[in-house]
Amino acid sequence: MDGDFVATFKADGVIASTPTGSTAYGLSAGGPIVHPSIDCVIITPICPHALTQKPIVVPGDQTIRIVLKERVDDVWVTIDGQVGQPLQIGDRIEVERSPNRVLLVRNPAIAYFGILRQKLRWGER
Repeated sequence: MDGDFVATFKADGVIASTPTGSTAYGLSAGGPIVHPSIDCVIITPICPHALTQKPIVVPGDQTIRIVLKERVDDVWVTIDGQVGQPLQIGDRIEVERSPNRVLLVRNPAIAYFGILRQKLRWGER
């Protein structure tokens, strides 16, 4: 992260998501729910091969570099569900904030946690 070594993940994959994307694929892989007002990126290992490998939440203005270190068959990068591209040993993925902003439309009558309660069925018996 920004040139500093953080960790080596042995996992089926790694998800990098924004808070808006954290409640989709990242949540199903064991990642946290992050309020959309928080400026961060969530790094979530998919089915890590060690109990100590957990999701990491990092500042949104950092550049995150993910490097494929070992030879593995069938490694792909897929961005937001688009057609994947194969990776080779030594390939790196850099995740950084775009200078372009996306404006999302929100219904002011429905609060963020109300949406979560509905979608995740919190409080149902």
